[in-house]
Amino acid sequence: MAQTATADVVVDTPRTAPAPRAPATIAETGLSVDQIVQLFVKTLYTGEATGTSLADRLRLPYAILEAIVEHIRAEQLVEVRGASGSGTAGYRYALTDLGRDRAQRYLQACQYVGPAPVPLAAYVETMHALQAARGYIDRDRLRDGFSHLIVTDEVLEQLGPAVNASRAVFLYGPPGNGKSVIADGMGRALNGDMYVPHALDVDGQTITLYDPINHHSLDGPEEDAGGGSPGVGAGLSIVKAVPRDRRWVRIRRPVVVAGGELTLDMLDLNFNPIAKFHEAPIQLKANGGVFLVDDFGRQRITPQELLNRWIVPLESRVDYLTLHTGKKIQLPFDVLIVFATNLDPAALADEAFMRRIPYKIAIEDPSVEQFTRIFELNCRRRNLKFHQVMVAYLQRRHYGPSNRPMRACHPRDLIDQVTALCRYQGREPVITRQLLDAACTAYFVDEPRVQPTLVPPRKSARRRLEVH
Repeated sequence: MAQTATADVVVDTPRTAPAPRAPATIAETGLSVDQIVQLFVKTLYTGEATGTSLADRLRLPYAILEAIVEHIRAEQLVEVRGASGSGTAGYRYALTDLGRDRAQRYLQACQYVGPAPVPLAAYVETMHALQAARGYIDRDRLRDGFSHLIVTDEVLEQLGPAVNASRAVFLYGPPGNGKSVIADGMGRALNGDMYVPHALDVDGQTITLYDPINHHSLDGPEEDAGGGSPGVGAGLSIVKAVPRDRRWVRIRRPVVVAGGELTLDMLDLNFNPIAKFHEAPIQLKANGGVFLVDDFGRQRITPQELLNRWIVPLESRVDYLTLHTGKKIQLPFDVLIVFATNLDPAALADEAFMRRIPYKIAIEDPSVEQFTRIFELNCRRRNLKFHQVMVAYLQRRHYGPSNRPMRACHPRDLIDQVTALCRYQGREPVITRQLLDAACTAYFVDEPRVQPTLVPPRKSARRRLEVH
């Protein structure tokens, strides 16, 4: 995708999020002096550090911290233990006894130590800008997102409008046909990147947001060390890099999955009474991307309870969360919600629920042709030679006689079984009829068990048996 830049301005395509600008003053951080002082002192509680390393841990320019350092030195909270470079940024700072006492008081109030939080208002503004700049996908871009899968054109034609509308999607059908990976493909189709803050600040309360498990960071070493926007390696032509706010992490648009473990508590702020700060709920971590409710109907909460929780977000595209103090906050709900189930949709939800899920897409069993293409694709991924006759053999021997439906997951699972069996036998993986028979015997519950071949005893052994 083409990107251009002037001397101080980077112009991004709609698929690339605008980078938050680095604050130049304390006021531009959106935080108070006392909040930054507390973070600075708590960070030093573990041991001495240079001004540069402290600025890196707080993800703030040292030019902002320099005034903070002078302030707490005047209060005799820190002292200089030495220098490892020129200027105050190279000084090694450590807490005094008074500073350690102050740090303990700060940690009793909140144990969060890390990058400085971003004000809630800044996050909301960034999410609105991201939503406005997202643009729409066309057929080619959607197919790119599903290039790693075998999906029919009929299904793609239904998925495209759903992704563009960014409304809830209901995927239903028999198990094993790729409803979960289709949700991942929708995330790939959205593509592009976005920025999420390490943490949010709401009236002095801290909410951690960036999650390395659910967020795929795109920041390189230079950006982690304090660089500006992506350079030539990201396809940009930049005369002068614009420093960005390193309190934000550049990530790929997230695809967050919740299965049977989903509870109502996971959909609200999680306050740690010991650490004294909040963790963002799972749908907030998915903001800007896709949130898949996998195996819908098998959660520890009923579909009706989930509807009651999301009835407002699905309609108004805003979510309301409650801090442990009782204060309610409003956040953008820019999430493509995907419900995937192999249960009967009519038995899961009533008309009111289904009305709020405008796109219902059936994911059916693959045809023989699609099954063959999936089998070939999985062979290529494992560097195995593909033989179309093997698929015909499977259909004739293991599917046709028992009227067994073909599932999209079968090629992958059977090939994995064959590979594991070959490795156990100490030979190079290869697909044969005998190995496919063994894989089907182990994989399918209703498959007839293969009886071991009995080797007749030798003549001398028979004689001994007859004598006895």
